[in-house]
Amino acid sequence: MADDAIRLYYGETLTHQRDLKTGACCSPEAMPPWLRDWLREVPREVTDRFYGCGSPIPAAAAGATVLDLGCGTGRDAFLCARLVGAEGRVIGIDMTPQQLAVARGAQAEYGTRTGLDNIDFRDGSIEDLAAAGVADASVDVVISNCVLNLAGDKGRVLAEVFRVLKPGGELYFSDVFADRRIPAALLADPVLRGECLSGALYLEDFRRMLLELGCADFRICARSAIPLLDPEVEAKIGHIRFESLTVRAFKLDLEDRCEDYGQVATYRGTIPHHPHAFALDDHHRFETGRPMLVCGNTADMLAKSRYAAHFAVSERGAHFGLFDCAPPATAATAAACC
Repeated sequence: MADDAIRLYYGETLTHQRDLKTGACCSPEAMPPWLRDWLREVPREVTDRFYGCGSPIPAAAAGATVLDLGCGTGRDAFLCARLVGAEGRVIGIDMTPQQLAVARGAQAEYGTRTGLDNIDFRDGSIEDLAAAGVADASVDVVISNCVLNLAGDKGRVLAEVFRVLKPGGELYFSDVFADRRIPAALLADPVLRGECLSGALYLEDFRRMLLELGCADFRICARSAIPLLDPEVEAKIGHIRFESLTVRAFKLDLEDRCEDYGQVATYRGTIPHHPHAFALDDHHRFETGRPMLVCGNTADMLAKSRYAAHFAVSERGAHFGLFDCAPPATAATAAACC
Protein backbone atom coordinates (compact mmCIF):
# COMPACT_ATOMS: atom_id res chain seq x y z
CA MET A 1 0.00 0.00 0.00
CA ALA A 2 1.40 3.39 -0.97
CA ASP A 3 1.73 6.25 1.51
CA ASP A 4 -1.29 7.93 -0.10
CA ALA A 5 -3.47 4.95 0.78
CA ILE A 6 -2.27 5.03 4.40
CA ARG A 7 -3.05 8.73 4.57
CA LEU A 8 -6.52 8.05 3.20
CA TYR A 9 -7.21 5.23 5.66
CA TYR A 10 -6.08 7.17 8.74
CA GLY A 11 -7.21 10.55 7.52
CA GLU A 12 -10.68 9.69 6.23
CA THR A 13 -11.69 6.03 6.62
CA LEU A 14 -10.97 5.98 10.35
CA THR A 15 -12.65 8.80 12.26
CA HIS A 16 -12.98 7.13 15.70
CA GLN A 17 -11.70 4.08 17.57
CA ARG A 18 -15.03 2.34 16.96
CA ASP A 19 -14.24 2.19 13.21
CA LEU A 20 -11.47 -0.36 13.82
CA LYS A 21 -11.98 -3.96 12.75
CA THR A 22 -9.61 -5.57 15.28
CA GLY A 23 -9.25 -5.48 19.05
CA ALA A 24 -5.69 -4.19 18.91
CA CYS A 25 -6.44 -0.76 20.35
CA CYS A 26 -5.21 -0.57 23.93
CA SER A 27 -7.79 0.50 26.52
CA PRO A 28 -6.85 3.28 28.96
CA GLU A 29 -7.95 0.91 31.73
CA ALA A 30 -4.78 -1.10 31.09
CA MET A 31 -2.65 1.92 31.94
CA PRO A 32 -1.23 2.54 35.43
CA PRO A 33 -3.26 5.05 37.48
CA TRP A 34 -0.78 7.90 37.11
CA LEU A 35 -0.97 7.68 33.30
CA ARG A 36 -4.76 7.58 33.39
CA ASP A 37 -4.67 10.79 35.42
CA TRP A 38 -2.45 12.45 32.82
CA LEU A 39 -4.68 11.18 30.02
CA ARG A 40 -7.57 13.22 31.44
CA GLU A 41 -5.58 16.35 30.58
CA VAL A 42 -5.43 15.38 26.89
CA PRO A 43 -8.27 16.88 24.78
CA ARG A 44 -11.01 14.42 23.84
CA GLU A 45 -10.61 14.88 20.08
CA VAL A 46 -7.08 13.50 20.45
CA THR A 47 -8.01 10.37 22.38
CA ASP A 48 -11.06 9.61 20.21
CA ARG A 49 -8.75 9.13 17.22
CA PHE A 50 -6.11 7.08 19.01
CA TYR A 51 -5.31 3.82 17.21
CA GLY A 52 -2.33 2.49 19.16
CA CYS A 53 -1.90 -1.09 20.36
CA GLY A 54 0.03 -0.39 23.55
CA SER A 55 1.32 2.33 25.83
CA PRO A 56 5.03 2.88 25.15
CA ILE A 57 5.47 5.76 27.59
CA PRO A 58 9.08 5.57 28.78
CA ALA A 59 10.17 5.81 32.39
CA ALA A 60 13.00 7.95 33.77
CA ALA A 61 12.73 10.53 30.99
CA ALA A 62 12.66 13.86 32.83
CA GLY A 63 14.46 16.47 30.72
CA ALA A 64 14.85 14.05 27.80
CA THR A 65 14.21 14.51 24.09
CA VAL A 66 11.56 12.02 22.97
CA LEU A 67 10.71 11.35 19.32
CA ASP A 68 7.26 9.89 18.56
CA LEU A 69 7.19 8.15 15.17
CA GLY A 70 3.79 8.24 13.49
CA CYS A 71 2.39 10.35 16.31
CA GLY A 72 -1.09 10.62 14.77
CA THR A 73 -3.28 12.97 16.80
CA GLY A 74 -0.59 13.07 19.47
CA ARG A 75 -1.92 11.08 22.41
CA ASP A 76 1.44 9.60 23.38
CA ALA A 77 3.28 12.82 22.54
CA PHE A 78 1.07 14.74 24.97
CA LEU A 79 1.68 12.12 27.68
CA CYS A 80 5.43 12.26 27.05
CA ALA A 81 5.34 16.06 27.26
CA ARG A 82 4.18 15.65 30.86
CA LEU A 83 6.85 13.03 31.46
CA VAL A 84 9.85 15.00 30.15
CA GLY A 85 8.66 18.25 31.75
CA ALA A 86 9.51 21.81 30.86
CA GLU A 87 13.22 20.99 30.53
CA GLY A 88 12.59 18.27 27.95
CA ARG A 89 10.96 18.23 24.55
CA VAL A 90 8.86 15.97 22.39
CA ILE A 91 8.95 15.74 18.60
CA GLY A 92 5.97 14.12 16.92
CA ILE A 93 6.25 13.12 13.25
CA ASP A 94 3.36 11.99 11.07
CA MET A 95 2.48 12.03 7.37
CA THR A 96 -1.31 12.35 7.69
CA PRO A 97 -2.47 15.99 7.51
CA GLN A 98 -5.83 15.31 9.16
CA GLN A 99 -4.19 13.67 12.15
CA LEU A 100 -1.60 16.42 12.56
CA ALA A 101 -4.33 19.05 12.34
CA VAL A 102 -6.03 17.49 15.37
CA ALA A 103 -2.73 17.31 17.27
CA ARG A 104 -1.78 20.91 16.56
CA GLY A 105 -5.31 22.12 17.27
CA ALA A 106 -5.15 20.55 20.74
CA GLN A 107 -1.82 22.10 21.76
CA ALA A 108 -3.22 25.38 23.09
CA GLU A 109 -5.84 23.64 25.25
CA TYR A 110 -3.27 21.16 26.53
CA GLY A 111 -0.87 24.00 27.34
CA THR A 112 -3.57 25.80 29.30
CA ARG A 113 -4.30 22.66 31.33
CA THR A 114 -0.66 21.74 32.05
CA GLY A 115 1.41 24.90 31.57
CA LEU A 116 3.61 23.02 29.09
CA ASP A 117 4.71 24.13 25.64
CA ASN A 118 7.30 21.53 24.73
CA ILE A 119 5.87 19.60 21.74
CA ASP A 120 6.84 20.09 18.12
CA PHE A 121 4.53 18.31 15.65
CA ARG A 122 6.15 17.88 12.23
CA ASP A 123 4.92 16.65 8.88
CA GLY A 124 7.20 13.92 7.60
CA SER A 125 7.96 10.30 6.82
CA ILE A 126 9.37 7.99 9.47
CA GLU A 127 11.55 6.49 6.73
CA ASP A 128 13.38 9.82 6.29
CA LEU A 129 13.80 11.55 9.63
CA ALA A 130 16.56 13.76 8.24
CA ALA A 131 14.01 15.45 5.98
CA ALA A 132 11.97 16.19 9.10
CA GLY A 133 14.99 17.86 10.68
CA VAL A 134 16.04 15.17 13.16
CA ALA A 135 19.82 15.20 13.49
CA ASP A 136 22.23 12.36 14.21
CA ALA A 137 22.50 11.33 17.88
CA SER A 138 20.02 13.98 19.02
CA VAL A 139 17.27 11.89 20.67
CA ASP A 140 17.20 10.10 24.03
CA VAL A 141 14.14 7.93 23.41
CA VAL A 142 12.27 6.98 20.25
CA ILE A 143 8.72 5.76 20.77
CA SER A 144 6.11 4.50 18.33
CA ASN A 145 2.64 3.01 18.73
CA CYS A 146 1.40 0.59 16.09
CA VAL A 147 3.12 2.40 13.19
CA LEU A 148 6.18 0.38 12.16
CA ASN A 149 3.92 -2.23 10.55
CA LEU A 150 2.56 0.46 8.19
CA ALA A 151 6.01 1.36 6.84
CA GLY A 152 6.95 0.08 3.41
CA ASP A 153 10.65 -0.15 4.27
CA LYS A 154 10.87 -1.21 7.90
CA GLY A 155 14.63 -1.70 7.73
CA ARG A 156 15.07 1.92 6.69
CA VAL A 157 12.87 3.09 9.57
CA LEU A 158 14.94 1.15 12.07
CA ALA A 159 18.18 2.44 10.54
CA GLU A 160 16.88 6.00 10.94
CA VAL A 161 15.95 5.27 14.56
CA PHE A 162 19.46 4.15 15.42
CA ARG A 163 20.94 7.10 13.50
CA VAL A 164 19.05 9.69 15.56
CA LEU A 165 19.43 7.96 18.95
CA LYS A 166 22.21 9.08 21.23
CA PRO A 167 24.65 6.41 22.45
CA GLY A 168 22.77 4.55 25.18
CA GLY A 169 19.46 5.83 23.81
CA GLU A 170 16.39 3.64 23.69
CA LEU A 171 13.81 2.52 21.15
CA TYR A 172 10.62 1.75 23.10
CA PHE A 173 7.60 0.91 21.00
CA SER A 174 4.41 -1.11 20.67
CA ASP A 175 3.38 -2.81 17.45
CA VAL A 176 1.61 -5.75 15.85
CA PHE A 177 3.69 -8.87 15.22
CA ALA A 178 2.73 -12.07 13.42
CA ASP A 179 3.66 -15.67 14.15
CA ARG A 180 4.83 -16.12 10.54
CA ARG A 181 5.65 -14.11 7.42
CA ILE A 182 2.56 -12.53 5.85
CA PRO A 183 1.86 -13.57 2.23
CA ALA A 184 2.76 -10.74 -0.13
CA ALA A 185 -0.67 -10.83 -1.77
CA LEU A 186 -2.29 -9.57 1.44
CA LEU A 187 -0.22 -6.38 1.38
CA ALA A 188 -2.40 -4.99 -1.40
CA ASP A 189 -5.57 -5.18 0.70
CA PRO A 190 -6.20 -1.64 2.03
CA VAL A 191 -8.22 -2.81 5.03
CA LEU A 192 -5.74 -5.46 6.15
CA ARG A 193 -2.85 -3.00 5.78
CA GLY A 194 -4.69 -0.11 7.40
CA GLU A 195 -5.75 -2.34 10.30
CA CYS A 196 -2.05 -3.10 10.97
CA LEU A 197 -2.33 -6.78 10.03
CA SER A 198 -0.82 -7.47 6.62
CA GLY A 199 2.21 -5.29 7.33
CA ALA A 200 2.91 -6.94 10.68
CA LEU A 201 6.47 -8.14 11.17
CA TYR A 202 7.43 -11.72 11.86
CA LEU A 203 9.36 -11.45 15.14
CA GLU A 204 12.37 -13.38 13.85
CA ASP A 205 12.69 -11.04 10.86
CA PHE A 206 12.58 -8.09 13.25
CA ARG A 207 15.41 -9.68 15.25
CA ARG A 208 17.44 -10.07 12.08
CA MET A 209 16.85 -6.43 11.07
CA LEU A 210 18.13 -5.23 14.44
CA LEU A 211 21.15 -7.52 14.24
CA GLU A 212 22.11 -6.05 10.87
CA LEU A 213 22.03 -2.61 12.51
CA GLY A 214 24.35 -3.75 15.30
CA CYS A 215 21.63 -4.27 17.90
CA ALA A 216 22.21 -7.83 19.13
CA ASP A 217 19.70 -7.91 21.99
CA PHE A 218 16.20 -6.54 22.43
CA ARG A 219 13.62 -7.16 25.13
CA ILE A 220 9.89 -7.82 25.12
CA CYS A 221 8.16 -5.87 27.88
CA ALA A 222 4.50 -6.77 27.37
CA ARG A 223 2.37 -8.79 24.97
CA SER A 224 -1.26 -9.55 24.28
CA ALA A 225 -3.16 -11.47 21.61
CA ILE A 226 -5.12 -9.41 19.08
CA PRO A 227 -8.69 -10.55 18.43
CA LEU A 228 -10.11 -10.06 14.93
CA LEU A 229 -13.55 -8.44 15.22
CA ASP A 230 -14.63 -8.64 11.58
CA PRO A 231 -15.51 -12.01 9.97
CA GLU A 232 -14.35 -10.83 6.54
CA VAL A 233 -10.97 -9.84 7.93
CA GLU A 234 -10.65 -13.17 9.73
CA ALA A 235 -11.52 -15.05 6.53
CA LYS A 236 -8.78 -13.26 4.59
CA ILE A 237 -6.11 -13.73 7.27
CA GLY A 238 -6.56 -17.46 7.76
CA HIS A 239 -4.47 -19.13 10.46
CA ILE A 240 -2.03 -16.28 11.07
CA ARG A 241 -1.95 -15.24 14.74
CA PHE A 242 -1.22 -11.67 15.78
CA GLU A 243 0.09 -10.16 18.99
CA SER A 244 0.65 -6.68 20.25
CA LEU A 245 4.18 -6.49 21.66
CA THR A 246 5.86 -3.69 23.55
CA VAL A 247 9.58 -3.86 22.86
CA ARG A 248 12.69 -2.01 23.99
CA ALA A 249 16.10 -1.94 22.35
CA PHE A 250 19.14 0.17 23.18
CA LYS A 251 21.83 1.79 21.08
CA LEU A 252 24.55 -0.16 22.85
CA ASP A 253 27.30 -2.57 21.89
CA LEU A 254 25.76 -5.76 23.27
CA GLU A 255 26.55 -9.45 22.84
CA ASP A 256 24.26 -11.75 20.86
CA ARG A 257 23.86 -14.08 23.84
CA CYS A 258 23.39 -13.40 27.53
CA GLU A 259 26.78 -13.99 29.14
CA ASP A 260 27.53 -14.35 32.85
CA TYR A 261 30.15 -12.04 34.37
CA GLY A 262 28.97 -12.38 37.95
CA GLN A 263 27.25 -9.00 37.93
CA VAL A 264 24.61 -7.77 40.32
CA ALA A 265 22.14 -4.91 39.84
CA THR A 266 20.20 -3.20 42.62
CA TYR A 267 17.34 -0.81 41.95
CA ARG A 268 17.44 2.34 44.10
CA GLY A 269 13.68 2.97 43.90
CA THR A 270 14.20 6.45 42.47
CA ILE A 271 12.36 6.32 39.12
CA PRO A 272 9.22 8.47 39.39
CA HIS A 273 6.01 6.39 39.68
CA HIS A 274 8.06 3.25 40.32
CA PRO A 275 8.93 3.44 44.04
CA HIS A 276 8.77 -0.28 44.83
CA ALA A 277 9.91 -2.00 41.65
CA PHE A 278 10.92 -1.41 38.04
CA ALA A 279 10.38 -3.89 35.21
CA LEU A 280 13.01 -3.72 32.49
CA ASP A 281 11.25 -6.45 30.52
CA ASP A 282 9.04 -9.49 30.97
CA HIS A 283 11.68 -11.38 32.97
CA HIS A 284 13.58 -8.66 34.82
CA ARG A 285 11.54 -7.07 37.61
CA PHE A 286 13.82 -5.30 40.06
CA GLU A 287 12.49 -4.82 43.58
CA THR A 288 13.78 -1.73 45.35
CA GLY A 289 16.90 -2.51 47.35
CA ARG A 290 17.02 -6.20 46.40
CA PRO A 291 20.22 -7.29 44.60
CA MET A 292 19.60 -9.33 41.45
CA LEU A 293 22.04 -11.36 39.38
CA VAL A 294 22.07 -10.11 35.78
CA CYS A 295 23.77 -10.95 32.51
CA GLY A 296 26.30 -8.63 30.91
CA ASN A 297 23.77 -7.22 28.44
CA THR A 298 21.24 -6.40 31.15
CA ALA A 299 23.98 -4.79 33.22
CA ASP A 300 24.93 -2.56 30.29
CA MET A 301 21.28 -1.66 29.57
CA LEU A 302 21.04 -0.36 33.12
CA ALA A 303 24.50 1.14 33.60
CA LYS A 304 25.05 2.74 30.16
CA SER A 305 21.64 4.32 29.58
CA ARG A 306 19.50 6.98 31.27
CA TYR A 307 18.67 4.38 33.93
CA ALA A 308 22.23 4.51 35.30
CA ALA A 309 21.43 6.92 38.14
CA HIS A 310 18.67 4.63 39.38
CA PHE A 311 20.72 1.42 39.68
CA ALA A 312 23.86 0.22 41.41
CA VAL A 313 25.52 -2.20 38.98
CA SER A 314 28.69 -4.11 39.81
CA GLU A 315 31.63 -4.25 37.42
CA ARG A 316 32.31 -7.23 35.19
CA GLY A 317 34.32 -9.98 36.82
CA ALA A 318 35.40 -13.36 35.51
CA HIS A 319 33.35 -14.93 32.73
CA PHE A 320 31.24 -17.89 33.85
CA GLY A 321 29.68 -18.90 30.53
CA LEU A 322 26.11 -18.38 29.38
CA PHE A 323 23.62 -16.72 31.70
CA ASP A 324 20.16 -18.24 32.00
CA CYS A 325 18.29 -15.10 30.94
CA ALA A 326 15.25 -16.58 29.21
CA PRO A 327 11.78 -15.24 29.90
CA PRO A 328 9.46 -17.52 31.90
CA ALA A 329 7.33 -19.97 29.97
CA THR A 330 4.20 -18.07 31.00
CA ALA A 331 5.37 -14.87 29.30
CA ALA A 332 3.85 -15.86 25.97
CA THR A 333 0.38 -15.91 27.49
CA ALA A 334 0.59 -12.62 29.38
CA ALA A 335 -2.41 -10.41 28.78
CA ALA A 336 -1.17 -6.93 29.60
CA CYS A 337 -0.62 -4.59 26.64
CA CYS A 338 0.49 -1.42 28.41
